Amino acid sequence: MRQRRVIRSAARFEDEIGYSRAVVVDGWVHVSGTTGFDYATMTISEDLVEQAEQCLDNIGAALAEAGCSFADVVRVRYLVPDRADFEPCWPSLRRRFESVRPAASMLVCGLADPRMKIEIEVDARVPDA
Repeated sequence: MRQRRVIRSAARFEDEIGYSRAVVVDGWVHVSGTTGFDYATMTISEDLVEQAEQCLDNIGAALAEAGCSFADVVRVRYLVPDRADFEPCWPSLRRRFESVRPAASMLVCGLADPRMKIEIEVDARVPDA
């Protein structure tokens, strides 16, 4: 039997647009594109690296609620409006992903809000699923 569970955050975007922070299906965790907003206060730093760190914190919270961690990530996608903004984030990304080395892609594209400088989405597998 297929099992599906949604994970929500405090982000108002989820209600306004109609999506979940993450969806867990049959042991797979699909975390939506996650930005640098602090969802508790709905504020976002102007600093690129701070945004990247907040993205990762938001993703970590969703993964934990799903029963896994960054160690279980198998795929990551980075979305940036300006390709020059990707490299300054590498140390933050490396700290979270170096030991697991998921498959990765980086796309240059527009984001929903001009204050957003990076968006990250991941897919993970719940251990022992």
